[in-house]
Amino acid sequence: MEPTKERELAWLRTIAGELATTTITRLEETLPWYSEMPPGRRSAIGLVAQSGISSFIQWYEDPTTTPWIASDVFSAAPRELLRSISLQETLQLIRVVVTVVEDRVAPRSEALREAVLHYSRDVAFAAADVYARAAEARGLWDARLEALVVDSILTGESDDELPSRIAALGWNGGGEAAVLVGTSDRAVDVDQIRRTARHAGADVLIGLQGNRLVLVLGRMQLDPKEISSSNEPLPFISIASRLDAHFAAGPLVLGPTVENLVEASRSARAALAGIAVARSWRGATRPVLADDLLPERALAGDGLARRSLIEQVYEPLMEQSGELLETIWCYVDNGRSLEATARELFVHPNTVRYRLKKVGEIIGWNPTGAREALIVQSALIVGSIAQNGRRKSSASKK
Repeated sequence: MEPTKERELAWLRTIAGELATTTITRLEETLPWYSEMPPGRRSAIGLVAQSGISSFIQWYEDPTTTPWIASDVFSAAPRELLRSISLQETLQLIRVVVTVVEDRVAPRSEALREAVLHYSRDVAFAAADVYARAAEARGLWDARLEALVVDSILTGESDDELPSRIAALGWNGGGEAAVLVGTSDRAVDVDQIRRTARHAGADVLIGLQGNRLVLVLGRMQLDPKEISSSNEPLPFISIASRLDAHFAAGPLVLGPTVENLVEASRSARAALAGIAVARSWRGATRPVLADDLLPERALAGDGLARRSLIEQVYEPLMEQSGELLETIWCYVDNGRSLEATARELFVHPNTVRYRLKKVGEIIGWNPTGAREALIVQSALIVGSIAQNGRRKSSASKK
């Protein structure tokens, strides 16, 4: 090693502490975000700055170690650093350190000044590499965590940790949620799915199980002051329609809306049951609501569908006057003929029309439509079976 370089190295080692102190002072003076940090995080960043100065001295002694030494600058406290500051702030930190060192050593030697500039470039690239690797690792971790959350929703095996896992994914859906199930090709562009959902005002969790694609949907939270007639939240069925293109040919079923993401397993169960029987309804739309497939699901043995038919149709009619239930029974038994129903009940056909309209207002399905009449008739059947079962159970207890 040349005598001049040896003297410069010795001098650099003697001022290393001074450079570190000056750097910390300059950080406090020029970077507001640094002063606002807790002491522990400021200490971690200061440690990285000191490491950068020491690493520069080592590199100046042996420039062939550049790639390794530059990376070592960030190995002192990489996790604390990545949690504390962004890549942009890290580059600001590097700029301050380089400026301090350059101001101190430039007057002494032009060779030292060029060395500082050369080394700062390598450190900047090393910082970008550290953040890129961290982002890649974070992406892999998020994908595994997202798959775990979607699987928990599908199986209904949620635990106390589910809300924290959802929060860790940065879920931005607020309030109600629904599950959309269909099939997809092997190559699924999850980024494009997220963009489509975001443009529809929704957040989405994506699960791919073989050729089955599951999307857990939630509307993005908006400031109430920002909500107007032009940006009102879309119904989930409209959001599902916009996502249709990301699914392969075949049935596409949207589960019922639930109050929050933690309860999404109920929507998922309905959607999965619906996808299994959707082909049995020739007139099924795409997407189709799982509740529109209640008859097929009930016939396939879906207990949730039977309960839904009872709760949404049979019980509300039972709570009304007996004439409504009697009218709807007569109507479906007489092949949906108004005149035949009126003759059996000894009333005018207009009275039957009025009662059927009342039934539709109560249950939300118009019993005069062919498809909706099937739903109502299925509800009457499963409701009667369940009621007779309860009567027999009560009688046996007596």
